[in-house]
Amino acid sequence: MLCVIYRSPKRDQTYLYVEKKDDFSRVPEELLKSFGKPQLAMILSLDGKKKLASADIEKVKNAINEQGYYLQLPPPPEDLLKMHIGQTKSSL
Repeated sequence: MLCVIYRSPKRDQTYLYVEKKDDFSRVPEELLKSFGKPQLAMILSLDGKKKLASADIEKVKNAINEQGYYLQLPPPPEDLLKMHIGQTKSSL
């Protein structure tokens, strides 16, 4: 299975995976509005030979088959204060 990956010009580290190039027919209109004009990042085979950096291949394939797209969001920001408190408590 091939998929086409687009980067969002509005949201850093946000990617949209679809099955066919420039086919956003199954992507909700509201999602496309908040995503911005999709910028082609790459075309990739989801045959399992390569791992994706920030997404599970099976989840991507299932989402594309079931809903027509997969949206990859950036990881949540680190809570540096929480990490500091945890490290401080463990060193006491």
